[in-house]
Amino acid sequence: MNKILNGGCLCGEVRFTVKDEFRLFHLCHCLQCRKITSSAFASNLFTAQENLAWTAGEHLTRRFEYPGREFTKVFCTLCGSGLPFPSTDNVSVIVPAGSLDEEPTIEPLRNIFWEEHTNWLDAGMKAPCVTGFDE
Repeated sequence: MNKILNGGCLCGEVRFTVKDEFRLFHLCHCLQCRKITSSAFASNLFTAQENLAWTAGEHLTRRFEYPGREFTKVFCTLCGSGLPFPSTDNVSVIVPAGSLDEEPTIEPLRNIFWEEHTNWLDAGMKAPCVTGFDE
């Protein structure tokens, strides 16, 4: 039996559990994923719908559908954090990796839409690593 992971939004009002049974873990570098996450890429885990259970605040979530493309974001209406959502075909649940409180056992399998990745990601991976804010 796989372990149960906890997750939720930044403000803590929305909470969920998910079985650590992910079939895919993609880092998506497409322009839309960069825009919707305000970051270099989206980190998405894919699992079966029955593996997810909302434990608090599901009513505080809102779904945004990108016009003309199968592209979605579900977020907390209080703090804006990305949260799990069913795929448009209802086959999978997509879990933003950053919404988990614990590490999943699966590691990223692919960097998808790599041709759209941003150059500052490359530079950032070479920058010094520090434990907090610079002085």
